[in-house]
Amino acid sequence: MTNENKDNPYQMALKQLDETAKIINLDKGIHKILAKPKRVLTVSLPVKMDDGSVEVFTGFRSQHNDARGPFKGGIRYHPQVTIEEVMALSMWMTWKCAIVGIPLGGGKGGIICDPKKMSNGELERLTRRYAYAISDIIGPYTDIPAPDVYTGGQEMAWIMDTYSTLKGNYDQPGVITGKPIPIGGSLGRNEATGRGLSFTVREASKRQNISMKDATVVVQGFGNAGQFAAQLVEEQGAKIIAVSDTQAAIINKNGFSANELIKYKKENNTIKGFPGSSEISNDELLTTECTILIPAALENQITSENASRIKTKIIAEAANGPTTPEADQILYNNGVLVIPDVLANSGGVTVSYFEWLQNLRREYWKEEEVNDRLDEIMTRAFKEVYDAHLKYNTNMRTASIALAVNRVAEAIQLKGIWP
Repeated sequence: MTNENKDNPYQMALKQLDETAKIINLDKGIHKILAKPKRVLTVSLPVKMDDGSVEVFTGFRSQHNDARGPFKGGIRYHPQVTIEEVMALSMWMTWKCAIVGIPLGGGKGGIICDPKKMSNGELERLTRRYAYAISDIIGPYTDIPAPDVYTGGQEMAWIMDTYSTLKGNYDQPGVITGKPIPIGGSLGRNEATGRGLSFTVREASKRQNISMKDATVVVQGFGNAGQFAAQLVEEQGAKIIAVSDTQAAIINKNGFSANELIKYKKENNTIKGFPGSSEISNDELLTTECTILIPAALENQITSENASRIKTKIIAEAANGPTTPEADQILYNNGVLVIPDVLANSGGVTVSYFEWLQNLRREYWKEEEVNDRLDEIMTRAFKEVYDAHLKYNTNMRTASIALAVNRVAEAIQLKGIWP
């Protein structure tokens, strides 16, 4: 990936769209519509700090496309947030919702701030100010935000409360997802990304004639998604042989117990020093021979530098953008089946959709029902992407975006351009 693309994710998203447009012969007018977000709002957020001074933060909300339903997408708090990043992420959310076939479009928000250097009170004032500033363009039927980098249930609760107070002073849980359970969150939301990924791994192994009982798994990044993914593929019979976190990468060819690793990580804040393990480098971890590799850490981990040395049959992307476009091509040529991020980690947005449905009806589902519905959606989405990759004779990522763009384009064409 060139520096220009790396620094400007929006250019990368546009390049993806251009390549997809060629494959599916996309109408030129529709291409122009999809290349630009419908609306991008920039807001100034004055906040009184604990020491009495006033800081002014900048926030964004990009609404890419709502032809298939209300905008949906997270809000991130990070010092490096840019308007281009938020625009690109909103476009990718449009594709992600279309791939899994849920009736939502893509949105994304962000605030340029360092939450690690702010008190709880400052974060609350910043969050409520942001909710106030974007309150006219979000809502249960227009744009439903969610947590993202450095935001969680608490921030969602503040946004819901602020919005509800402004818009009629009664509870409106459907304005946002990723809320704590007591105020309208969904059971199964926390494990949704890892669980959705495990369903796609199961389907991929069937297509590749791999028995999960004989499969070995390497997990890069043992956070929320990585832990649940490890646990759930282990339940399918696979053996976890190597894992990593920010402190260390460890291996044991005889296999680890996912539950023991999770317990150890909880107690020690790292997997480093786990009994019976040997330490290896991150590069050795990624190139360890295995059946299934799950990158669940940062973007740009699998590159043209290491892709040809990767010895696995299936890569399931729990992280966003762990594989560069150059690496994608190398892996495809080497016969590695990559389950792309827009499909593999879309369990999160799918269960967010379930949360929204439950909120609108004020009717809450059992965890088993959430998981069964997630299984049904992920299994169908995998089949459709896999069939598209055979039809277009291309890799799974390109096929998934082709499928998504086709669906969004069809919705735009059916509705027409008015007024």
